[in-house]
Amino acid sequence: MRAETILLNTELVEAWPGGLLRARGNHDARLLATAGHVLRRKRDGAYLAVERDGGLLPLRPAFAREPGLDAAMDAIAGAGVHRRPGIEAVPTLPVARLRERLDRLGLDDGYATRTGLALVPEPAWLALAGHDRYRRPLWLHADAARAWLRMQAGALRDGVVLEAISGYRSHDYQLGIFERKLARGQAVDEILQVNAAPGYSEHHGGRALDIGTPGEPPAEESFEATPAFAWLRDNAGAYGFTMSYPRGNPHGIAYEPWHWAHGA
Repeated sequence: MRAETILLNTELVEAWPGGLLRARGNHDARLLATAGHVLRRKRDGAYLAVERDGGLLPLRPAFAREPGLDAAMDAIAGAGVHRRPGIEAVPTLPVARLRERLDRLGLDDGYATRTGLALVPEPAWLALAGHDRYRRPLWLHADAARAWLRMQAGALRDGVVLEAISGYRSHDYQLGIFERKLARGQAVDEILQVNAAPGYSEHHGGRALDIGTPGEPPAEESFEATPAFAWLRDNAGAYGFTMSYPRGNPHGIAYEPWHWAHGA
């Protein structure tokens, strides 16, 4: 697998291949144009530095004091060219700061037992699987990426357009979803009906996709009335995808006809 199609993942910082991230100013544009990798903070998506020929050029003042840079540079140095992996070939990151994230949401150690949701570590690297509806790079576990592209092409042959709404999400990104919804006045219990707690979302493993179709709003129950959903119901299993949260699922998560996971 080519280096330019791999997202290198570490606990605090992601190393994006050059040419995929949008510039946020003229200074960024000049550096991003020649980047081997762009180091991006996972917590808030801030661009930290550009890696070029093994050195770093700053995109942010005082970037050198940013925690996690050494781990990201080690990942770049050791990446090489990834082989075509089998289902167990992609290593995962240690699960770090789980208790800290759950504490911020007021969740106790019984959350996993009550919901039956598994703890999901993040992959150490992810594969580019095209782009989502919003033209953002779509990152998935390598096996899920290949299966998604095959499934999307298979649907198109049958006259059905499948769009990715979202794929991989880090633990930090999942916490950010909660924080944004809390800021809008939602309660934690309300959010948990549609979003798993940080550390427990299938999206963390890069094997889950929220799927839509043109003209249909994202992540709405009305998706079940579309030809796209009917096609998925009849065909997704042949590509290794299943719907994770049917009606009456035991996890306390609302019915999500748009959420499908590979290899579950």
